[in-house]
Amino acid sequence: MAGVILAAGGWSGLVWLVTHTLPTVPNRWMFFALLHAATTGTALPFVYYLHILFGRKDRPQVGSVVLVRQAMWVGLFVTTCAWLLIPRLLSILVALVLAGALITIEALLRLREMTRWRPE
Repeated sequence: MAGVILAAGGWSGLVWLVTHTLPTVPNRWMFFALLHAATTGTALPFVYYLHILFGRKDRPQVGSVVLVRQAMWVGLFVTTCAWLLIPRLLSILVALVLAGALITIEALLRLREMTRWRPE
């Protein structure tokens, strides 16, 4: 439910911002904030579905904090790619390196959480 609210607010805010304002500096920052919210909210159900689809049965389900954090990584990736498009710095290699860095950070965070998990 939170993902739907976040996505609806972000996408509707983006539509309003693009159609009713001029691209000044504060509006650009608002664009990136709304884009992050919209993509995070949109990615949340997909992240949840991927955890159901590929989750291991011998471990407990991941918490909502992990789901939101992973959806926020998707939002950060999309927002950073949009930001890199402005000076024409985005290429496939840059996007792959950025995605690899974010995946590595999340993998290390999950590894840290798994070392604290003890089966009963």
